[in-house]
Formats: sequence, C-alpha cells, structure tokens
Amino acid sequence: MTEVMATTTETTVTDNTSKNDDTPTLSVIVEFTGGLEMLFSDQRRHVLSIPTTDKSGKPVTVAYLIEYLCENTMRDTRKELFILDDHLRPGILVLINDADWELEGEETYEIQNGDNILFVSTLHGG
Repeated sequence: MTEVMATTTETTVTDNTSKNDDTPTLSVIVEFTGGLEMLFSDQRRHVLSIPTTDKSGKPVTVAYLIEYLCENTMRDTRKELFILDDHLRPGILVLINDADWELEGEETYEIQNGDNILFVSTLHGG
C-alpha cells in the first residue's frame, strides 16, 4: 500500500498592494492551517499591508480582514469554505496573537500593527 501525503509550502507571501499609496496601512501576519491554506494559493503565511480604516473611516476589525482576505488574497473560488452568511464559517478557530479570538471580541477586535492572526480549520473529511 502506498501512502500519499499532501504538502503545502511554508513560503511567506507578502502583499504590499494598497489601494492608494497615501493611505496609512497596518502590517499584519495572517496564517492558515488545517487545510485552509489550499484556499489561499497553498500558502500558509501571508504578510499583508491593509488600510488602517474601513470605508466608513472606522478602525479595521477582524470582520474587515475576513472580507479583505476573500476579495484580495483568496485565489480559490470556493469562498463558502471560509465564510458563510458574511461571517467566518463555523468550525474555523481564530487566534489573535496566540489568544482565542473569543477573548479579544471576535470579529469586532480592532487590528493593530504587527498582529498575527491564525485561522485553523477543525473540519476534516473522512
């Protein structure tokens, strides 16, 4: 019997694209594990520059980041594997700087420069 192991690269992807060069940005590290990396070009670690404020001028939150990831970073068309009804899909754990996002306010957490946000899928196929 032959075993086949799926591997993903550990390469860091840096996204320095910004809508406007004059827009202040935050540098954040976003990581995906548990199979989610396949939705993001098989890259586990992404270093992103995101705007400091959303369209309404409020500080960006994890909810904004999830939308940003779907629009700007996700290359896979199966967005329903990451979001459901405009929220993060149940079964995906989120750690913000190694702390459970439930302790930080979940989607309302205001992202800070240098934050490390990890998305872990707990959904496994047979």
